[in-house]
Amino acid sequence: MKLGMIGLGRMGTGMTARLEREGHTVQTYDPNVPSTADSLEELADQLGAPRAVWMMIPAGPITESTFQELLTVLAPDDTIVDGGNSNFRDSKRRAEEADARGLHFVDAGVSGGIWGLREGFCLMVGGDDEPVSRLEPVFTALAPEGGYAHVGPSGAGHFVKMVHNGIEYGLMQAYGEGFEVLHSSEYDLDLEEIAGIWRYGSVVRSWLLELLYDAFGREGTDLEHIKGYVEDSGEGRWTIAEAIAEDVPVPVISAALYARFASRQQESFAAKIGAALRNEFGGHVVRSE
Repeated sequence: MKLGMIGLGRMGTGMTARLEREGHTVQTYDPNVPSTADSLEELADQLGAPRAVWMMIPAGPITESTFQELLTVLAPDDTIVDGGNSNFRDSKRRAEEADARGLHFVDAGVSGGIWGLREGFCLMVGGDDEPVSRLEPVFTALAPEGGYAHVGPSGAGHFVKMVHNGIEYGLMQAYGEGFEVLHSSEYDLDLEEIAGIWRYGSVVRSWLLELLYDAFGREGTDLEHIKGYVEDSGEGRWTIAEAIAEDVPVPVISAALYARFASRQQESFAAKIGAALRNEFGGHVVRSE
């Protein structure tokens, strides 16, 4: 089938290539790189009715402005797919706005990163049955076998992807802490070798572990050229906020998010408070800057 792809970054480019490889026709729009269209209006003209356009752009203002423009460019029965990491509440609102104009809106949580072209993209899709069913050939082409599901109504796709990313925070933090214990031990351990053997038969094996093994092989086991500064893109925060609203304890995901915050501090003011108090009540030595 024919699809419009908006956004040709690392994910959008890989998805476009995978779809074309599977026999689909993809028209593209990205103002920063060569595309088949120079505007959203031209992109719509390149697609046959009923149109389907996929936004693969950063969540936030750029997704909102693109969505609002698409509402004016597209026609009734066309479908807008948001494959970015939008907040599920925004997706529910956008579905209502699209419906008011006779358009369909589908939220697709996408996982796979830069490896998706080769391995396939895991897709968690939310939306009404009719537009989702219509686009199923696209979803199955993008996903590996067993890696796609229509998880629920509007917003459900991005809700599931939000929790997926919260879990990812916890897994990454657990690997980080465990390997730091190994790195700091009295033994001269080969961390690359250990990560390597854990990939086979171990209960902690995972794709993240495979990527860590690759990173050790490329960067060295001290990772000396990598700064320990870890960003977060929002989904961990949203997961924790929803957990609080649902009275669900998520201590591991919360701790992982706070660890990311701590990684960005050159000097912790809280640690300075602790050092000052230990000096005040116990006369413990304070290190000066």
